[in-house]
Amino acid sequence: MSAAELFELFTHCMMLSLLAIGGAIATLPELQRFAVVQHGWLSEADFTASVALAQAAPGPNLLIVPVVGYSAGGLLGAFAALAGMLLPSTALTLVVTRWGTRRRDTRGVRSFVCGMAPVTLGLLLATGWLLAVPVVQQPAAVLLILATIALMLKTRISPMWPIAAGAVVGALGWA
Repeated sequence: MSAAELFELFTHCMMLSLLAIGGAIATLPELQRFAVVQHGWLSEADFTASVALAQAAPGPNLLIVPVVGYSAGGLLGAFAALAGMLLPSTALTLVVTRWGTRRRDTRGVRSFVCGMAPVTLGLLLATGWLLAVPVVQQPAAVLLILATIALMLKTRISPMWPIAAGAVVGALGWA
């Protein structure tokens, strides 16, 4: 990656950090569009593999961003993406948390918090859709996705069990 491309990745991640309602994973559709569709830095398969690698590693969902940055531009790409994702959201969080803590019982703050729930849900659904697109042609994968959704809605079972089932299905080559 050239210096101009690294700067573009950095500034795009800065913008995404301010949209990361629900966590960095909620920005995946836009990060995929930017890195894969718009710039061609990664193929669709490389992007999906980067996301899978980041999700398999222990730690926060934020690991997705530097892994995608690394896949696109090596260590400098990872640093540019991570710094861009962390700087604005961290500064904004510090300011808003201090302000909101003093005003948490006001009607406006309570309304804002309640209004963010559907936004977060929508972003997470868009991310889930993006990650499911490569496998929806396989009936076993679709069945696993639907079973996981039903299980999560109807029970309090740990999400680790459906994830483990997906790993077994994938390892056996069924999906």
